[in-house]
Amino acid sequence: MTVDHAAILQTLLREAETRLVHLDDDERSLLRDRSDATADDEHDPEGSTLSGEWTRVDALRRGAELDRTDAAAALERLAEGSYGICVVCGAPIAAGRLEARPTAATCIACAR
Repeated sequence: MTVDHAAILQTLLREAETRLVHLDDDERSLLRDRSDATADDEHDPEGSTLSGEWTRVDALRRGAELDRTDAAAALERLAEGSYGICVVCGAPIAAGRLEARPTAATCIACAR
């Protein structure tokens, strides 16, 4: 069975970009809520604060941006013919590692 790494990486890239679009929407909503001068969410016992939501969205954004960067870099390595080769030591990256983490740029030994 042949693994279509390009398709997997393209899917990962699209998923990261989709998450970023949704996070942009969330961020715009938070900005609107923050601009409401009557919002006193820091003292609202009913739910999370705008600050808490802002922190959550920021963390999710950083994760999605990293996923997008990793997928794009892996696609670039695939196009160059170096996908599956450790960028540190030049050894092959185990198939199991690439199956578990398709964007892996290092072998297990170098990742440690």
